[in-house]
Amino acid sequence: MKPHPAKTNAEPFINRPEDGIAIRARGVEKTYTGAGGTSPKHALRAVDLDIPCGSVFGLLGPNGAGKSTFINIMAGTVIKSAGSISVWGTDLDADPRQARANIGIVPQELNIDAYFTPRQTLELQAGLFGVPKAERRSDALLETVGLSEQAHTYARRLSGGMRRRLLVAKAMVHSPPILVLDEPTAGVDVALRQRLWETIGSLRDAGVTVVLTTHYLEEAEALCDRIAILNHGRLIANQPKATLMAGARAKELRMTLAGGAPAKVPDALTALGAQPIEGGLTVRYDPGVTHAAEIIAAVAASGLTIGDVTTVEPDLEDVFLEMTGGSG
Repeated sequence: MKPHPAKTNAEPFINRPEDGIAIRARGVEKTYTGAGGTSPKHALRAVDLDIPCGSVFGLLGPNGAGKSTFINIMAGTVIKSAGSISVWGTDLDADPRQARANIGIVPQELNIDAYFTPRQTLELQAGLFGVPKAERRSDALLETVGLSEQAHTYARRLSGGMRRRLLVAKAMVHSPPILVLDEPTAGVDVALRQRLWETIGSLRDAGVTVVLTTHYLEEAEALCDRIAILNHGRLIANQPKATLMAGARAKELRMTLAGGAPAKVPDALTALGAQPIEGGLTVRYDPGVTHAAEIIAAVAASGLTIGDVTTVEPDLEDVFLEMTGGSG
């Protein structure tokens, strides 16, 4: 197991895979045998996935979609049923130890010893990975995650957000080129979430490939370059974020009416999907089927006077719900 050397913020990782792919999965499957005569559970079904080097990659999906299973296979805690995975050019089956050394995992659980300081925690973790003392970066990592002032404070005195940032630093002690964050901002407040976003941005700028699973769709929209969506164990999307969102069909037309929202929406507008909102109406529509001008004309024909019109483009939540059928 060979740790990667320490780097400056602008220096890319050495030994970058020639194909530019940080993680490559082909035909990955995981089936759990049914207990007591129950049917087997297919957690992953023939997943093919490429994660580019240096990207912030979002892995999304409803509960039970297979996200954690995929991460646990990469971490070596779950054995896949079929398929292959390479991590930074190392085949997981051929050299599992080096493949796992190429990746740092930040789990959901705050698994930190309460009676160790952040610096002690990082030093211990570095020792477990065989990082020579001269090459350890404990102080630099604490600075990266904003914990320099708490370096010698017992972990039990740290806030939940600080502990979560310490987990990020802990996962980076051996300088892995890939960092996987499993729901990194779950349960933290808005301010701490923003600080974690900044930490992720700093790691990306340092050349780290970041794989992010999250239930906060605005988080994926803000951070990710590319997004994959799992549903019922199958990969149903894997595209650059901009391409994925450009393919969303539904738009929203919000109209402010001179008389405010009508007490009863005319039948002709109800047929178009019009809903009352404060001060007017809103209509979600597919521009490939209906033009905004047709909706506006229908509103005017119903005797309503439009004061203002706003078109709302779809966001990632709209895309996600459209592709997963609204499952959460």
